[in-house]
Amino acid sequence: MFGKFSKLAQSTIAAIAFVGIGCSSVSATELRIGAMREGTAWYVFAATLEQMIESLDGTQIEVIARGGGVANPMVVQAGKADIALSNVASAIWAYEGSDVYGGKKAPDIRALVGGLNDVYVGAIARKAFLEEAGTSDMKEIFSSGKPVRVLMKPVGSSAVPIAYMVFDSLGTNVDKIKENGGDVIQIGAGQIADEMRNGKADIYFDTILKGHPTITEVSLTADVQFLDLPADTQEYIKGHGLKVGSFGPWFGGQNGPTIGANIGTELIANASLSDDMAYKITKTLIENANLLKESHGAWKNFDPSKAWLPENTGIPLHPGAERYYREVGLMK
Repeated sequence: MFGKFSKLAQSTIAAIAFVGIGCSSVSATELRIGAMREGTAWYVFAATLEQMIESLDGTQIEVIARGGGVANPMVVQAGKADIALSNVASAIWAYEGSDVYGGKKAPDIRALVGGLNDVYVGAIARKAFLEEAGTSDMKEIFSSGKPVRVLMKPVGSSAVPIAYMVFDSLGTNVDKIKENGGDVIQIGAGQIADEMRNGKADIYFDTILKGHPTITEVSLTADVQFLDLPADTQEYIKGHGLKVGSFGPWFGGQNGPTIGANIGTELIANASLSDDMAYKITKTLIENANLLKESHGAWKNFDPSKAWLPENTGIPLHPGAERYYREVGLMK
């Protein structure tokens, strides 16, 4: 699927498939949900789901505040979590064994609830850098041969493979960026705003949601501009299982909608999860969609009637989830 994906990108991202998250197996009355760190929309989702299903047959939920959009499908495949949030794009890549995962497959992941929200990956640049470059066109910036310092989170973030796709689509890669005197800096979310504010990075790639705390801090404390993905990049990512869409304007530095990659969000499970439990989790989320929407602005546009659609899941439905969707007449 990713025949042109750089070898460095493949080897770096594929490493997550072999990194456990330090969890032991759990009993039948306990479930672990893979989310992300505290404070993220995914953590809020997991905590909300925990509250929703605590009363289901005494089932207890443990929220794993680690992982991420790329890591979670393999976490579920390895049985380190029973269910997890995943980006639709990364679930497809893992299920098919794309080069993003070094060819390793996750054949045992199944969808429960799709279309939870749109999640975009986009680019933000310091205005001072753009003025110096004389352009806000990423294709011109990366083909200029001038130094560019790119900032992103560590491997495990869904923004990382998208950033590598941007590089590939524009004829560059990490080595070329460094050869030109630039750099690719990967740091935790807590350090990102300082790097941009202090002029230590030029272009920042991240997942972007309305109200995203890191993006909000960057836009409020640094003079930045959001960049559209170039036409070449848009065509490239559409050929690799992603959607292209517009987001915002949500932040300072956005004068109008910005074109980014839409990687979506869904709840996935291991195929070994019992049909009854998959049914109950799906039923609980669909029938309590308003509670989910109230928990965080990221989920406010969730349409439960579309949660089963292939374009919102990307991978096969769990039989228990499918049973629910058929019983309530959403699937024919």
